[in-house]
Amino acid sequence: MFVHILVLIMTLMTGGAVFAQAPAAGLAKPVKMVVLGDSLSAGLGLSASAAFPARLQKSLEAKGIKVDMINAGVSGDTSSGGRDRLDWSVPDGTEAVILELGANDALRGTDPAVPRAALSDILTRLKARKIAVLVCGMLAPPNYGSEYAARFNAIYPELSKSFGVPLYPFFLEGVAADAKLNQADGLHPTADGVDVIVKNILPMVEAFLGALSAQRS
Repeated sequence: MFVHILVLIMTLMTGGAVFAQAPAAGLAKPVKMVVLGDSLSAGLGLSASAAFPARLQKSLEAKGIKVDMINAGVSGDTSSGGRDRLDWSVPDGTEAVILELGANDALRGTDPAVPRAALSDILTRLKARKIAVLVCGMLAPPNYGSEYAARFNAIYPELSKSFGVPLYPFFLEGVAADAKLNQADGLHPTADGVDVIVKNILPMVEAFLGALSAQRS
């Protein structure tokens, strides 16, 4: 069932915003980065080394970009849950956050106003701490109807625009609806699926860190 839902989700996908900045290679010191998310980034069903943060760190380091990575993904977490644990999940000294929340809100059919408010609060608080943020978008399953999907899907591009932060439009790009890249539940990526996510998002993360590097200098 979930695989079929994700197949439909893929039909709703639209093109993403462009975010281009200086390359991040050659950063003088490791960037302290946190991935604040749910089970999709936490690595549910996978070893710690196969989870998104670890695989992303390995790919970045292969390009000469050093990061001190914290996996702050909590399985089952909603946007509100991420907001409630923000202060201890994103410790002092953090320079960059990849924000990956909202999938559980969408699966539960939560009023989009709730995750919008929570994500807005997270971005406001991180901005006040001068922490750079890359937002990862999520798409609502179509079984709640087109009106719900339109309201939910609009959250991420609108927050990206209003806060002036880069947006990766759909975290599961290239993985959703592909049975070979998902675990038996049809929702959570396999290790190979995580590698596809990392490959697809890597150019944007490089640009994101490149912008941070320019700010440092």
